[in-house]
Amino acid sequence: MVRFRLFPSIFTFLLLFLINTADAQLVSGPMLGHTELRTAKIWVELVPGSTATIVVKSTKDGKEVFKTSETTGKSSWYAPVTFDVVGLDMNTSYDYEVLVTGVGEKKPVVAGKGTFTTSELWQWRKPAPDFSFLAGSCAYFNEPQYDRPGKPYGGDSSIFETMAKEKAGFMLWLGDNWYLREPDYFSKWGIWYRAHRDRSMPILKDFLKAMPQYAIWDDHDYGSNDADKSFSLKEESRKVFTNYWANAAYGFNGEGIYSRMSQNDCDFFLMDDRTYRSSDDMTPTVYGKPNPNKRMWGPTQMEWLKNALLNSKAPFKFIVTGSQTLNPASPFDCLQDYPVEFEELMAFLDAENISGVVFLTGDRHHSEVIKYARKDKYPLFDITSSPLTSGIGRVFGTEKDNPARIANTLVEAQNYTRITISGKTGERIMKVEFVSIKGEVMGTWSISEKELKNK
Repeated sequence: MVRFRLFPSIFTFLLLFLINTADAQLVSGPMLGHTELRTAKIWVELVPGSTATIVVKSTKDGKEVFKTSETTGKSSWYAPVTFDVVGLDMNTSYDYEVLVTGVGEKKPVVAGKGTFTTSELWQWRKPAPDFSFLAGSCAYFNEPQYDRPGKPYGGDSSIFETMAKEKAGFMLWLGDNWYLREPDYFSKWGIWYRAHRDRSMPILKDFLKAMPQYAIWDDHDYGSNDADKSFSLKEESRKVFTNYWANAAYGFNGEGIYSRMSQNDCDFFLMDDRTYRSSDDMTPTVYGKPNPNKRMWGPTQMEWLKNALLNSKAPFKFIVTGSQTLNPASPFDCLQDYPVEFEELMAFLDAENISGVVFLTGDRHHSEVIKYARKDKYPLFDITSSPLTSGIGRVFGTEKDNPARIANTLVEAQNYTRITISGKTGERIMKVEFVSIKGEVMGTWSISEKELKNK
């Protein structure tokens, strides 16, 4: 009887030891990144000096199809790792395990596991599949010793538990994905620390591996509040960003974070609204004309966007950027406050007859849909999604009864956005839903691809 009672105690102790050892070596993750027809990215963060091995097996028959290892540097401040899983089959589900061998250890421990499915090759074979994705911005996790005094700015982070239960194709983070504080953005280490600390929040664990995660940035995960191209540590910010996300690409020639990705029959143009941005305080006009020096995206990125839009045949072309673009009543930064670029983009869309353009933005700490009417052209729309966990930014003044806002779309509460694309070829419908912490729909709006074409 004595031996029988001791056995489960020893077993429990060993089990807890193994679990704690794994948790100690895997700082955060796994996170599913860019997933394609035959490839996938899987991200983890380790204790510096640890070795991680990823083993990928077919869900159907358990056959191992991919395995690789990476050892991190002992002298690194932090040790994020992105595995490029290649040579996969299309439209196939896979299980993976991340095994970690800690510093001084000989045997690896299973530290994380998950499942993913590669994309389907539907082109030239069948109609585009219906799908949905999530979007949101402004995720603040409280850290009292570094936060400003008073009421905590970060709200209920259980929203990520709700999001983890969604059967969505992917998540699109719209900037302010973490918030640098005063002790962070004056040092390289501080920028790394903030990304490391916020990513390691346990509440994120299930969500990060539930679906592929894509991101752009805005000021708070780039630098100080309203940071622009003058931010002295912007190269380090880019290094941190590219190490803590797993997008398909980041800018060109080692600059910027902008890129294009496709999901089924939709295209997403992930913009960088900080690297090339002029100060918000720069005067927008000079002698009654747009100030040619005040730019948000910069000439190189604008030229890239124009060509990428021309190259796209998607029914919905999402221009994804941190700041709002179309809101005439916004008291804060907006693309219209950079008139030389705003007018250049509007003229380009008109001249080239670009259909299906929709803006997807964050930043404002409330959600809404803004309509921008154009003479003899289809109207443009800006879908703003915010905040995930940050403080609420209620509308005021002339913005309170903004005539450009679509009725019943204003949400002044924590929320995320669910966007669903469905319907027959040539008749695709986009449905936008603003969803609460508990999964309740608080605002909704829909539009067809036919309404985003010039007559």
